[in-house]
Amino acid sequence: MICRSDIANLKTDIGDMIGKKIIVKGSLGRSKSFEKEAIIEKAYPNIFVVKYEDNQRNVTYSYTDILTKTVQVAVFDGENYNPLIPQEKVTTNL
Repeated sequence: MICRSDIANLKTDIGDMIGKKIIVKGSLGRSKSFEKEAIIEKAYPNIFVVKYEDNQRNVTYSYTDILTKTVQVAVFDGENYNPLIPQEKVTTNL
């Protein structure tokens, strides 16, 4: 379940990353997907804007797109791309 605090924290994180390089991964349906490099341009209360490097096109995403994993974002730290939302550890009780 997505909590308001999760959205607020993500808004703050993305607001702090304006101008940083990212990789956006998502689905186009019917087993098609995309992976593109972009830069975070702006952050608004409900959405944020990225500019794809390959075609200079601006695209908007909502914060819930990331939290629901509709799109995945990895941020470039100078050497590597690290996921904005870390993979959750799955534990099983056997």
